[in-house]
Amino acid sequence: MRVLVVGGSGLLGRAVCSRAVDAGLSVVGTFHSGLIGVPGVDARRLDVTDRPAVRALVAEVRPDAVVGTPYRYGDWAVTADGAAHVALAAAEAGARLVHVSSDALHAGRPTPYPDDEPPTPVHAYGAAKAAAETAVRAIDPGAALVRTSLILGEGSKQIQLCRDALAGRAVLFSDELRCPIDVTDLADAVLELVVSSYAGLLNVAGPDAVSRAELGLLVAEREGLDPAGLKTATGAALGLSRPLDVRLDSARATDLLRTRLRGVRELLAP
Repeated sequence: MRVLVVGGSGLLGRAVCSRAVDAGLSVVGTFHSGLIGVPGVDARRLDVTDRPAVRALVAEVRPDAVVGTPYRYGDWAVTADGAAHVALAAAEAGARLVHVSSDALHAGRPTPYPDDEPPTPVHAYGAAKAAAETAVRAIDPGAALVRTSLILGEGSKQIQLCRDALAGRAVLFSDELRCPIDVTDLADAVLELVVSSYAGLLNVAGPDAVSRAELGLLVAEREGLDPAGLKTATGAALGLSRPLDVRLDSARATDLLRTRLRGVRELLAP
């Protein structure tokens, strides 16, 4: 099987490339500015906002499956339009599509979100992810769409944000809850979906809901950092338009997939 990973230079994209190579698949990964750096991957430069370029690359590679992971915070053309371009090219090539989405398209509420919950975005990034889903589902009803949460792992921006907050250089919100997931667990789940016939939305996130501030304390404990310096605030008090309590119910994924989705406390145990 040949798999095209669009956005292969990102944290998740690299993990998908690496795990796919380990599984013996033929892997082509795209990058725009960063490097993929995974042995065995055929790396190709691609601008996902350029629809003809996306179509040309997919037609050349002729993948059996396409994994779409590209996004750029605050960039509609990459996050929304780019996803549509990838979906269109994959459909034209008859390739299986797994599109990676985000919990950021939900507004937040006291109860967990099921897989099929309609988006309720409260900021531009969430709106872009919601638009991407709409485009993908319209173009390819057979595609799998993975909604995930904060992604942890080596090189994770979320872990670095915690370190910065512990050093007083950033702020973590105590009222912003998420269900963090390990990047390897997520990559394995994505690759399971590549070879499955699952269609539609699927929450794939960790079982533990923690605030960003709690995540910072877990990082401090694991890395032996002084938690006293942790800088926190509440999004509500600052009047920020951000999703706050966003917990994903991943029970369907747990039943469907062989991959065990580990909780954040297990992942960050000292």
